[in-house]
Amino acid sequence: MLKNPTSAVVQSRKLVTTVSRIQHADNSTSTYKTNMSTEEPIAVPSSVPIGRLPPMSTSRRSREQAQEPKQVVKPPSMGMFTLGYREAVYQWWNSVTPTIAERNVISCIPYLREAVAAGASSTADIPSAERPGSTQTSTKIDPHGPRVWKSTMVTLSGKNRGLNEFSVERVGEPVDDTLVMLHGYGAGLGFYYKNFESLSRSRGWKVYALDWLGMGNSTRPPFRVCAKDPAAKITEAEHWFIDALEEWRKIRKIEKFTLLGHSLGGYLGVSYALKYPGHLNKLILASPVGVPEDPYAVNADMPEPMDSSFQEEFTVDQQSTTESHDMRRAQPDANAPKKRPYPPWLVWLWDANVSPFSLIRLAGPLGPRVASGWTSRRFNHLTSEEKQTLHDYAYSIFKQRGSGEYVLPYLLAPGAHARRPIINRIHRVGRQVIRPATETTPAVKETGYPVVFMYGENDWMDVAGGLASEEKLKQAKVKALLHGTEEEKRKENGGAKVIIVSKAGHHLYLDNPDEFNDYICKELEETRKDTLRDRA
Repeated sequence: MLKNPTSAVVQSRKLVTTVSRIQHADNSTSTYKTNMSTEEPIAVPSSVPIGRLPPMSTSRRSREQAQEPKQVVKPPSMGMFTLGYREAVYQWWNSVTPTIAERNVISCIPYLREAVAAGASSTADIPSAERPGSTQTSTKIDPHGPRVWKSTMVTLSGKNRGLNEFSVERVGEPVDDTLVMLHGYGAGLGFYYKNFESLSRSRGWKVYALDWLGMGNSTRPPFRVCAKDPAAKITEAEHWFIDALEEWRKIRKIEKFTLLGHSLGGYLGVSYALKYPGHLNKLILASPVGVPEDPYAVNADMPEPMDSSFQEEFTVDQQSTTESHDMRRAQPDANAPKKRPYPPWLVWLWDANVSPFSLIRLAGPLGPRVASGWTSRRFNHLTSEEKQTLHDYAYSIFKQRGSGEYVLPYLLAPGAHARRPIINRIHRVGRQVIRPATETTPAVKETGYPVVFMYGENDWMDVAGGLASEEKLKQAKVKALLHGTEEEKRKENGGAKVIIVSKAGHHLYLDNPDEFNDYICKELEETRKDTLRDRA
Protein backbone atom coordinates (compact mmCIF):
# COMPACT_ATOMS: atom_id res chain seq x y z
CA MET A 1 0.00 0.00 0.00
CA LEU A 2 1.09 3.57 -0.54
CA LYS A 3 2.30 5.14 2.67
CA ASN A 4 1.05 8.66 1.90
CA PRO A 5 -2.26 8.76 -0.02
CA THR A 6 -2.26 12.55 -0.21
CA SER A 7 1.18 12.54 -1.80
CA ALA A 8 0.01 9.88 -4.21
CA VAL A 9 -2.83 12.11 -5.40
CA VAL A 10 -0.45 15.00 -5.92
CA GLN A 11 1.99 12.81 -7.83
CA SER A 12 -0.79 11.39 -9.99
CA ARG A 13 -1.81 14.94 -10.91
CA LYS A 14 1.79 15.69 -11.86
CA LEU A 15 1.79 12.57 -14.01
CA VAL A 16 -1.37 13.65 -15.82
CA THR A 17 0.15 17.10 -16.37
CA THR A 18 3.35 15.56 -17.76
CA VAL A 19 1.44 13.28 -20.15
CA SER A 20 -0.68 16.24 -21.26
CA ARG A 21 2.45 18.25 -22.06
CA ILE A 22 3.85 15.35 -24.07
CA GLN A 23 0.57 15.04 -25.95
CA HIS A 24 0.48 18.78 -26.61
CA ALA A 25 4.04 18.69 -27.96
CA ASP A 26 3.14 15.71 -30.14
CA ASN A 27 0.12 17.50 -31.57
CA SER A 28 2.13 20.68 -32.11
CA THR A 29 4.71 18.70 -34.07
CA SER A 30 2.01 17.27 -36.34
CA THR A 31 0.58 20.76 -36.97
CA TYR A 32 4.03 22.06 -37.75
CA LYS A 33 4.56 19.28 -40.27
CA THR A 34 1.32 20.10 -42.04
CA ASN A 35 1.87 23.84 -42.24
CA MET A 36 5.61 23.82 -42.89
CA SER A 37 6.59 26.11 -45.77
CA THR A 38 8.94 25.14 -48.58
CA GLU A 39 10.97 28.32 -48.04
CA GLU A 40 14.42 28.23 -46.58
CA PRO A 41 14.37 28.80 -42.80
CA ILE A 42 15.25 32.25 -41.51
CA ALA A 43 17.83 32.55 -38.76
CA VAL A 44 16.31 34.04 -35.60
CA PRO A 45 18.54 36.42 -33.59
CA SER A 46 18.74 35.75 -29.88
CA SER A 47 17.17 39.16 -29.16
CA VAL A 48 13.95 38.30 -30.98
CA PRO A 49 11.19 36.75 -28.83
CA ILE A 50 10.56 33.09 -29.65
CA GLY A 51 7.42 32.49 -31.67
CA ARG A 52 7.47 35.78 -33.62
CA LEU A 53 9.74 36.77 -36.51
CA PRO A 54 10.59 40.40 -37.39
CA PRO A 55 9.38 41.73 -40.71
CA MET A 56 11.91 41.40 -43.52
CA SER A 57 11.84 42.92 -46.98
CA THR A 58 12.14 40.79 -50.09
CA SER A 59 15.33 42.54 -51.22
CA ARG A 60 17.00 42.08 -47.85
CA ARG A 61 16.05 38.41 -47.80
CA SER A 62 17.50 37.92 -51.29
CA ARG A 63 20.79 39.60 -50.32
CA GLU A 64 21.20 37.46 -47.20
CA GLN A 65 20.40 34.23 -49.03
CA ALA A 66 22.98 35.09 -51.66
CA GLN A 67 25.64 35.75 -49.04
CA GLU A 68 25.01 32.76 -46.76
CA PRO A 69 25.23 29.12 -47.83
CA LYS A 70 22.07 27.08 -47.54
CA GLN A 71 21.82 24.95 -44.46
CA VAL A 72 20.47 21.42 -44.37
CA VAL A 73 17.33 21.41 -42.29
CA LYS A 74 16.59 18.32 -40.23
CA PRO A 75 12.98 17.19 -40.31
CA PRO A 76 11.06 17.87 -37.13
CA SER A 77 10.78 15.14 -34.54
CA MET A 78 8.12 12.47 -35.06
CA GLY A 79 6.98 12.88 -31.49
CA MET A 80 6.87 10.30 -28.74
CA PHE A 81 4.20 8.17 -30.45
CA THR A 82 4.61 7.62 -34.18
CA LEU A 83 1.29 5.87 -34.80
CA GLY A 84 -1.67 8.15 -35.52
CA TYR A 85 -4.98 7.96 -33.67
CA ARG A 86 -6.91 6.52 -36.59
CA GLU A 87 -4.26 3.89 -37.31
CA ALA A 88 -4.12 2.99 -33.61
CA VAL A 89 -7.85 2.39 -33.37
CA TYR A 90 -7.75 0.37 -36.60
CA GLN A 91 -4.95 -1.84 -35.27
CA TRP A 92 -6.71 -2.24 -31.94
CA TRP A 93 -9.93 -3.32 -33.65
CA ASN A 94 -8.16 -5.70 -36.05
CA SER A 95 -5.38 -6.88 -33.74
CA VAL A 96 -4.45 -10.54 -33.85
CA THR A 97 -4.35 -12.81 -30.83
CA PRO A 98 -1.04 -13.23 -28.98
CA THR A 99 -0.64 -16.78 -30.28
CA ILE A 100 -1.21 -15.77 -33.90
CA ALA A 101 1.18 -12.86 -33.44
CA GLU A 102 3.83 -15.32 -32.29
CA ARG A 103 3.12 -17.51 -35.31
CA ASN A 104 3.66 -14.56 -37.63
CA VAL A 105 7.06 -13.89 -36.06
CA ILE A 106 8.11 -17.54 -36.20
CA SER A 107 7.12 -17.60 -39.87
CA CYS A 108 9.99 -15.18 -40.57
CA ILE A 109 12.56 -17.90 -39.78
CA PRO A 110 14.45 -18.92 -42.94
CA TYR A 111 13.73 -22.40 -44.40
CA LEU A 112 10.85 -23.02 -42.00
CA ARG A 113 8.57 -20.70 -43.95
CA GLU A 114 9.57 -22.31 -47.25
CA ALA A 115 9.06 -25.81 -45.84
CA VAL A 116 5.53 -25.00 -44.76
CA ALA A 117 4.73 -23.37 -48.10
CA ALA A 118 5.94 -26.46 -49.95
CA GLY A 119 4.33 -28.93 -47.57
CA ALA A 120 2.25 -31.62 -49.22
CA SER A 121 0.04 -32.02 -46.16
CA SER A 122 -2.77 -29.55 -45.65
CA THR A 123 -2.11 -29.72 -41.90
CA ALA A 124 1.45 -28.42 -42.28
CA ASP A 125 1.79 -25.16 -40.42
CA ILE A 126 4.21 -22.96 -38.55
CA PRO A 127 4.70 -24.52 -35.09
CA SER A 128 3.86 -21.89 -32.48
CA ALA A 129 1.68 -21.25 -29.47
CA GLU A 130 -1.18 -20.68 -31.93
CA ARG A 131 -0.83 -24.21 -33.27
CA PRO A 132 1.37 -26.47 -31.10
CA GLY A 133 3.02 -29.26 -33.00
CA SER A 134 6.07 -29.89 -35.14
CA THR A 135 7.25 -29.36 -38.71
CA GLN A 136 10.29 -30.92 -40.35
CA THR A 137 12.43 -29.18 -42.94
CA SER A 138 14.02 -31.46 -45.52
CA THR A 139 17.46 -31.15 -47.06
CA LYS A 140 15.85 -30.12 -50.36
CA ILE A 141 14.72 -26.87 -48.78
CA ASP A 142 16.97 -26.62 -45.74
CA PRO A 143 20.71 -26.96 -46.56
CA HIS A 144 21.43 -27.40 -42.85
CA GLY A 145 18.64 -29.90 -42.28
CA PRO A 146 16.79 -31.97 -41.82
CA ARG A 147 15.57 -30.24 -38.68
CA VAL A 148 12.45 -30.53 -36.54
CA TRP A 149 10.82 -27.31 -35.34
CA LYS A 150 8.40 -27.79 -32.48
CA SER A 151 6.12 -25.73 -30.25
CA THR A 152 4.68 -27.04 -26.98
CA MET A 153 2.94 -25.78 -23.85
CA VAL A 154 4.67 -27.57 -20.98
CA THR A 155 2.26 -27.97 -18.07
CA LEU A 156 3.72 -27.43 -14.61
CA SER A 157 2.35 -28.33 -11.20
CA GLY A 158 -0.22 -26.08 -9.57
CA LYS A 159 -3.08 -24.07 -10.99
CA ASN A 160 -2.66 -22.28 -14.30
CA ARG A 161 1.12 -22.82 -14.54
CA GLY A 162 2.71 -23.66 -17.85
CA LEU A 163 5.66 -22.57 -19.99
CA ASN A 164 5.42 -21.83 -23.70
CA GLU A 165 8.29 -23.67 -25.42
CA PHE A 166 9.82 -23.56 -28.89
CA SER A 167 12.57 -26.00 -29.89
CA VAL A 168 14.75 -26.92 -32.86
CA GLU A 169 16.59 -30.23 -33.25
CA ARG A 170 18.67 -31.78 -36.00
CA VAL A 171 17.25 -35.07 -37.28
CA GLY A 172 19.31 -38.25 -37.18
CA GLU A 173 21.97 -36.96 -34.80
CA PRO A 174 22.42 -37.68 -31.10
CA VAL A 175 21.79 -34.74 -28.78
CA ASP A 176 24.83 -34.20 -26.57
CA ASP A 177 24.13 -30.65 -25.37
CA THR A 178 21.18 -28.33 -24.80
CA LEU A 179 20.88 -24.56 -25.22
CA VAL A 180 18.06 -22.81 -23.36
CA MET A 181 17.28 -19.24 -24.47
CA LEU A 182 15.44 -16.94 -22.05
CA HIS A 183 14.07 -13.52 -22.95
CA GLY A 184 14.03 -10.27 -20.99
CA TYR A 185 11.35 -8.30 -19.16
CA GLY A 186 7.99 -8.17 -20.90
CA ALA A 187 9.33 -9.81 -24.07
CA GLY A 188 8.79 -13.26 -25.57
CA LEU A 189 10.65 -16.11 -27.23
CA GLY A 190 9.68 -14.77 -30.67
CA PHE A 191 12.22 -11.97 -30.27
CA TYR A 192 14.91 -14.61 -30.97
CA TYR A 193 13.54 -15.33 -34.44
CA LYS A 194 16.78 -14.17 -36.09
CA ASN A 195 18.86 -16.57 -33.98
CA PHE A 196 17.05 -19.93 -34.07
CA GLU A 197 18.13 -20.96 -37.56
CA SER A 198 21.85 -20.14 -37.19
CA LEU A 199 22.23 -21.55 -33.67
CA SER A 200 20.46 -24.81 -34.52
CA ARG A 201 23.03 -25.57 -37.22
CA SER A 202 25.46 -26.68 -34.50
CA ARG A 203 25.85 -30.46 -34.47
CA GLY A 204 24.92 -32.29 -31.30
CA TRP A 205 22.80 -29.44 -29.94
CA LYS A 206 19.09 -29.06 -29.26
CA VAL A 207 17.88 -25.48 -28.93
CA TYR A 208 15.03 -24.49 -26.62
CA ALA A 209 13.46 -21.07 -26.14
CA LEU A 210 11.03 -20.45 -23.29
CA ASP A 211 8.60 -17.76 -22.28
CA TRP A 212 9.03 -17.04 -18.58
CA LEU A 213 6.08 -17.91 -16.39
CA GLY A 214 3.62 -15.00 -16.50
CA MET A 215 5.17 -13.51 -19.66
CA GLY A 216 4.91 -14.00 -23.40
CA ASN A 217 2.48 -16.79 -24.23
CA SER A 218 3.12 -18.80 -21.08
CA THR A 219 0.24 -19.03 -18.63
CA ARG A 220 -0.34 -15.99 -16.45
CA PRO A 221 -1.13 -16.95 -12.86
CA PRO A 222 -1.53 -14.14 -10.30
CA PHE A 223 1.86 -12.80 -9.20
CA ARG A 224 2.00 -12.40 -5.44
CA VAL A 225 4.79 -11.74 -2.97
CA CYS A 226 3.77 -12.45 0.62
CA ALA A 227 7.05 -11.79 2.42
CA LYS A 228 7.43 -8.61 4.48
CA ASP A 229 11.21 -8.50 4.93
CA PRO A 230 12.89 -6.66 2.00
CA ALA A 231 15.46 -9.43 1.40
CA ALA A 232 12.76 -12.09 1.59
CA LYS A 233 10.67 -10.17 -0.96
CA ILE A 234 13.53 -10.29 -3.46
CA THR A 235 14.10 -14.00 -2.86
CA GLU A 236 10.41 -14.87 -3.22
CA ALA A 237 10.11 -12.83 -6.43
CA GLU A 238 13.16 -14.53 -7.98
CA HIS A 239 11.98 -17.99 -6.99
CA TRP A 240 8.59 -17.41 -8.65
CA PHE A 241 10.41 -17.62 -11.99
CA ILE A 242 13.38 -19.89 -11.44
CA ASP A 243 11.35 -22.58 -9.66
CA ALA A 244 9.24 -22.86 -12.81
CA LEU A 245 12.42 -23.15 -14.91
CA GLU A 246 13.76 -25.92 -12.68
CA GLU A 247 10.49 -27.83 -12.87
CA TRP A 248 10.60 -27.55 -16.66
CA ARG A 249 14.16 -28.94 -16.66
CA LYS A 250 13.05 -31.98 -14.68
CA ILE A 251 10.09 -32.59 -17.00
CA ARG A 252 12.41 -32.48 -20.01
CA LYS A 253 14.92 -34.74 -18.19
CA ILE A 254 17.83 -32.43 -18.98
CA GLU A 255 20.80 -33.04 -16.70
CA LYS A 256 22.96 -30.10 -17.82
CA PHE A 257 22.44 -27.24 -20.23
CA THR A 258 23.85 -23.95 -21.44
CA LEU A 259 21.72 -20.99 -20.38
CA LEU A 260 21.49 -17.89 -22.56
CA GLY A 261 19.58 -15.08 -20.87
CA HIS A 262 18.98 -11.55 -22.11
CA SER A 263 18.49 -8.57 -19.78
CA LEU A 264 16.18 -9.72 -16.96
CA GLY A 265 16.61 -13.24 -18.30
CA GLY A 266 20.31 -12.94 -17.56
CA TYR A 267 19.65 -11.66 -14.04
CA LEU A 268 17.32 -14.59 -13.34
CA GLY A 269 19.85 -16.94 -14.93
CA VAL A 270 22.35 -15.98 -12.23
CA SER A 271 19.68 -16.55 -9.56
CA TYR A 272 18.95 -19.99 -11.05
CA ALA A 273 22.63 -20.90 -11.09
CA LEU A 274 22.95 -20.10 -7.39
CA LYS A 275 19.79 -21.88 -6.20
CA TYR A 276 20.04 -24.96 -8.44
CA PRO A 277 23.75 -25.80 -8.76
CA GLY A 278 25.09 -28.63 -10.86
CA HIS A 279 22.87 -28.18 -13.90
CA LEU A 280 24.74 -25.60 -16.01
CA ASN A 281 27.79 -26.15 -18.17
CA LYS A 282 27.94 -22.53 -19.38
CA LEU A 283 26.16 -19.28 -18.55
CA ILE A 284 25.83 -16.63 -21.26
CA LEU A 285 24.51 -13.25 -20.10
CA ALA A 286 23.47 -11.00 -22.97
CA SER A 287 23.31 -7.39 -21.74
CA PRO A 288 22.18 -8.51 -18.28
CA VAL A 289 20.30 -6.09 -16.09
CA GLY A 290 21.26 -5.51 -12.46
CA VAL A 291 25.03 -6.10 -12.52
CA PRO A 292 26.59 -3.00 -10.87
CA GLU A 293 25.91 -2.12 -7.26
CA ASP A 294 23.80 0.94 -6.52
CA PRO A 295 23.20 1.85 -2.84
CA TYR A 296 20.08 3.78 -3.78
CA ALA A 297 18.54 0.65 -5.31
CA VAL A 298 19.47 -1.55 -2.36
CA ASN A 299 17.78 0.75 0.15
CA ALA A 300 14.85 2.03 -1.93
CA ASP A 301 11.28 1.24 -0.91
CA MET A 302 9.45 -1.75 -2.35
CA PRO A 303 5.73 -2.41 -2.78
CA GLU A 304 3.92 -3.83 0.19
CA PRO A 305 3.00 -7.54 0.06
CA MET A 306 0.07 -8.45 -2.22
CA ASP A 307 0.35 -5.13 -4.13
CA SER A 308 0.13 -6.67 -7.56
CA SER A 309 -3.23 -4.83 -8.21
CA PHE A 310 14.49 2.22 -18.11
CA GLN A 311 15.11 5.87 -20.11
CA GLU A 312 17.26 5.07 -23.15
CA GLU A 313 15.40 1.83 -23.68
CA PHE A 314 12.35 3.86 -24.60
CA THR A 315 13.89 6.86 -26.33
CA VAL A 316 16.97 5.81 -28.32
CA ASP A 317 16.48 5.40 -32.07
CA GLN A 318 17.55 1.87 -33.04
CA GLN A 319 18.67 2.97 -36.47
CA SER A 320 21.50 4.95 -34.88
CA THR A 321 22.16 2.15 -32.40
CA THR A 322 22.91 -0.31 -35.20
CA GLU A 323 25.42 2.02 -36.80
CA SER A 324 29.11 1.77 -35.98
CA HIS A 325 30.45 4.24 -33.42
CA ASP A 326 33.71 4.81 -31.66
CA MET A 327 34.27 2.47 -28.74
CA ARG A 328 32.20 3.50 -25.74
CA ARG A 329 33.81 5.95 -23.37
CA ALA A 330 35.75 4.56 -20.47
CA GLN A 331 33.75 3.90 -17.34
CA PRO A 332 35.75 4.92 -14.27
CA ASP A 333 33.84 2.90 -11.69
CA ALA A 334 31.52 -0.03 -12.32
CA ASN A 335 29.89 0.47 -8.93
CA ALA A 336 29.49 4.24 -8.99
CA PRO A 337 25.90 5.08 -8.02
CA LYS A 338 23.74 6.81 -10.58
CA LYS A 339 22.37 10.29 -10.03
CA ARG A 340 19.25 10.56 -7.88
CA PRO A 341 16.50 11.33 -7.43
CA TYR A 342 14.46 10.30 -10.45
CA PRO A 343 11.36 12.31 -11.41
CA PRO A 344 8.75 11.98 -8.64
CA TRP A 345 6.08 10.68 -11.02
CA LEU A 346 8.38 7.83 -12.13
CA VAL A 347 9.16 6.85 -8.55
CA TRP A 348 5.47 7.01 -7.67
CA LEU A 349 4.51 4.73 -10.55
CA TRP A 350 7.34 2.33 -9.72
CA ASP A 351 6.53 2.10 -6.01
CA ALA A 352 2.82 1.71 -6.77
CA ASN A 353 3.76 -1.28 -8.99
CA VAL A 354 2.14 0.26 -12.05
CA SER A 355 3.79 -1.63 -14.90
CA PRO A 356 4.44 0.03 -18.29
CA PHE A 357 2.02 -2.44 -19.81
CA SER A 358 -0.76 -1.34 -17.47
CA LEU A 359 -0.70 2.03 -19.23
CA ILE A 360 -1.05 0.30 -22.61
CA ARG A 361 -4.00 -1.74 -21.40
CA LEU A 362 -5.65 1.35 -19.89
CA ALA A 363 -5.21 3.19 -23.18
CA GLY A 364 -7.76 0.87 -24.80
CA PRO A 365 -8.13 1.68 -28.53
CA LEU A 366 -5.06 3.92 -28.29
CA GLY A 367 -2.94 1.06 -26.92
CA PRO A 368 -1.17 0.43 -30.26
CA ARG A 369 -0.27 4.13 -30.39
CA VAL A 370 1.29 3.99 -26.91
CA ALA A 371 3.16 0.79 -27.81
CA SER A 372 4.47 2.43 -30.99
CA GLY A 373 6.47 4.82 -28.81
CA TRP A 374 8.75 1.87 -28.07
CA THR A 375 8.39 -0.41 -31.09
CA SER A 376 8.92 2.32 -33.67
CA ARG A 377 12.33 3.09 -32.18
CA ARG A 378 13.31 -0.43 -31.21
CA PHE A 379 12.61 -2.04 -34.60
CA ASN A 380 13.17 0.80 -37.05
CA HIS A 381 16.32 -0.84 -38.43
CA LEU A 382 14.31 -3.80 -39.75
CA THR A 383 12.35 -4.18 -42.97
CA SER A 384 8.88 -2.65 -42.96
CA GLU A 385 7.26 -6.10 -42.93
CA GLU A 386 9.31 -7.40 -40.01
CA LYS A 387 8.92 -4.10 -38.16
CA GLN A 388 5.12 -4.36 -38.36
CA THR A 389 5.19 -8.05 -37.41
CA LEU A 390 7.25 -7.37 -34.30
CA HIS A 391 5.09 -4.37 -33.40
CA ASP A 392 2.01 -6.60 -33.54
CA TYR A 393 3.79 -9.28 -31.51
CA ALA A 394 4.99 -6.85 -28.86
CA TYR A 395 1.58 -5.19 -28.54
CA SER A 396 -0.11 -8.60 -28.27
CA ILE A 397 2.16 -9.39 -25.30
CA PHE A 398 1.80 -5.99 -23.66
CA LYS A 399 -2.01 -6.03 -23.71
CA GLN A 400 -2.38 -9.41 -21.98
CA ARG A 401 -3.47 -9.70 -18.37
CA GLY A 402 -0.71 -8.62 -16.01
CA SER A 403 1.22 -11.35 -14.21
CA GLY A 404 5.01 -11.77 -14.24
CA GLU A 405 5.48 -8.12 -15.21
CA TYR A 406 4.68 -7.14 -11.61
CA VAL A 407 8.05 -8.52 -10.51
CA LEU A 408 9.82 -5.36 -11.66
CA PRO A 409 9.78 -3.22 -8.46
CA TYR A 410 10.73 -6.18 -6.29
CA LEU A 411 13.97 -6.89 -8.17
CA LEU A 412 14.83 -3.44 -9.52
CA ALA A 413 14.61 0.10 -8.19
CA PRO A 414 13.67 3.06 -10.45
CA GLY A 415 16.20 3.25 -13.25
CA ALA A 416 16.58 -0.56 -13.54
CA HIS A 417 19.21 -0.86 -10.80
CA ALA A 418 19.15 -4.16 -8.95
CA ARG A 419 18.18 -4.40 -5.31
CA ARG A 420 20.39 -7.51 -5.13
CA PRO A 421 23.22 -6.72 -7.57
CA ILE A 422 24.85 -9.49 -9.57
CA ILE A 423 28.31 -8.07 -8.87
CA ASN A 424 27.94 -9.01 -5.19
CA ARG A 425 27.20 -12.68 -5.89
CA ILE A 426 28.74 -13.50 -9.27
CA HIS A 427 31.83 -14.98 -7.60
CA ARG A 428 29.63 -17.77 -6.18
CA VAL A 429 28.34 -18.86 -9.59
CA GLY A 430 29.77 -22.29 -10.38
CA ARG A 431 31.12 -22.69 -6.83
CA GLN A 432 28.06 -24.05 -5.01
CA VAL A 433 27.74 -27.27 -3.03
CA ILE A 434 25.87 -29.86 -5.05
CA ARG A 435 25.72 -32.55 -2.39
CA PRO A 436 26.54 -31.84 1.28
CA ALA A 437 29.11 -33.92 3.09
CA THR A 438 28.02 -36.92 5.13
CA GLU A 439 29.76 -39.01 7.75
CA THR A 440 31.21 -41.25 5.07
CA THR A 441 31.50 -39.05 1.97
CA PRO A 442 32.91 -35.58 1.37
CA ALA A 443 30.85 -32.72 -0.06
CA VAL A 444 30.50 -32.51 -3.82
CA LYS A 445 31.01 -28.99 -5.14
CA GLU A 446 30.86 -27.32 -8.51
CA THR A 447 34.27 -26.77 -10.04
CA GLY A 448 33.40 -23.77 -12.15
CA TYR A 449 32.10 -23.29 -15.66
CA PRO A 450 32.52 -20.50 -18.22
CA VAL A 451 30.49 -17.33 -17.74
CA VAL A 452 30.21 -15.04 -20.77
CA PHE A 453 29.06 -11.41 -20.62
CA MET A 454 27.91 -9.90 -23.91
CA TYR A 455 27.13 -6.23 -24.58
CA GLY A 456 26.26 -4.16 -27.60
CA GLU A 457 28.71 -1.55 -28.77
CA ASN A 458 26.10 1.11 -28.02
CA ASP A 459 24.48 -0.66 -25.07
CA TRP A 460 22.80 1.38 -22.34
CA MET A 461 23.77 -1.36 -19.91
CA ASP A 462 27.14 -0.61 -18.33
CA VAL A 463 29.87 -2.87 -19.73
CA ALA A 464 32.04 -1.92 -16.76
CA GLY A 465 29.80 -4.12 -14.61
CA GLY A 466 30.64 -7.08 -16.83
CA LEU A 467 34.35 -6.32 -16.68
CA ALA A 468 34.23 -6.11 -12.88
CA SER A 469 32.33 -9.42 -12.78
CA GLU A 470 34.92 -11.01 -15.02
CA GLU A 471 37.64 -10.02 -12.57
CA LYS A 472 35.71 -11.44 -9.61
CA LEU A 473 35.17 -14.75 -11.41
CA LYS A 474 38.87 -15.02 -12.22
CA GLN A 475 39.75 -14.34 -8.59
CA ALA A 476 37.34 -17.09 -7.53
CA LYS A 477 39.12 -19.51 -9.87
CA VAL A 478 42.53 -18.64 -8.42
CA LYS A 479 41.17 -19.19 -4.92
CA ALA A 480 39.70 -22.56 -5.92
CA LEU A 481 43.01 -23.71 -7.39
CA LEU A 482 44.84 -22.69 -4.22
CA HIS A 483 42.50 -24.24 -1.68
CA GLY A 484 40.61 -27.00 -3.53
CA THR A 485 41.17 -30.72 -3.29
CA GLU A 486 43.26 -32.52 -5.90
CA GLU A 487 40.08 -33.83 -7.52
CA GLU A 488 38.57 -30.35 -7.62
CA LYS A 489 41.72 -28.91 -9.13
CA ARG A 490 41.71 -31.58 -11.82
CA LYS A 491 38.09 -30.81 -12.75
CA GLU A 492 38.46 -27.03 -12.57
CA ASN A 493 36.69 -25.45 -15.54
CA GLY A 494 35.96 -21.89 -14.46
CA GLY A 495 36.40 -18.96 -16.79
CA ALA A 496 35.01 -15.58 -17.72
CA LYS A 497 35.06 -13.22 -20.67
CA VAL A 498 33.37 -10.07 -21.93
CA ILE A 499 32.31 -9.81 -25.58
CA ILE A 500 31.30 -6.60 -27.37
CA VAL A 501 28.98 -6.95 -30.38
CA SER A 502 29.51 -4.15 -32.88
CA LYS A 503 26.68 -2.07 -34.34
CA ALA A 504 24.33 -3.17 -31.57
CA GLY A 505 22.63 -1.87 -28.47
CA HIS A 506 20.77 -3.53 -25.61
CA HIS A 507 18.93 -5.93 -27.96
CA LEU A 508 22.20 -7.14 -29.49
CA TYR A 509 20.71 -10.46 -30.64
CA LEU A 510 18.32 -8.50 -32.87
CA ASP A 511 20.46 -5.45 -33.71
CA ASN A 512 23.34 -7.43 -35.21
CA PRO A 513 22.18 -11.06 -35.35
CA ASP A 514 24.95 -12.28 -37.65
CA GLU A 515 27.78 -11.26 -35.34
CA PHE A 516 25.82 -12.30 -32.25
CA ASN A 517 25.12 -15.74 -33.74
CA ASP A 518 28.76 -16.20 -34.70
CA TYR A 519 29.88 -15.55 -31.13
CA ILE A 520 27.27 -17.90 -29.68
CA CYS A 521 28.12 -20.68 -32.16
CA LYS A 522 31.78 -20.45 -31.12
CA GLU A 523 30.75 -20.76 -27.48
CA LEU A 524 28.59 -23.79 -28.31
CA GLU A 525 31.48 -25.39 -30.18
CA GLU A 526 33.79 -24.96 -27.18
CA THR A 527 31.18 -26.42 -24.84
CA ARG A 528 30.63 -29.43 -27.08
CA LYS A 529 34.38 -30.14 -27.09
CA ASP A 530 34.31 -30.12 -23.29
CA THR A 531 31.30 -32.44 -23.26
CA LEU A 532 32.90 -34.97 -25.60
CA ARG A 533 36.17 -34.82 -23.66
CA ASP A 534 34.41 -35.52 -20.36
CA ARG A 535 32.54 -38.47 -21.85
CA ALA A 536 35.66 -39.98 -23.40
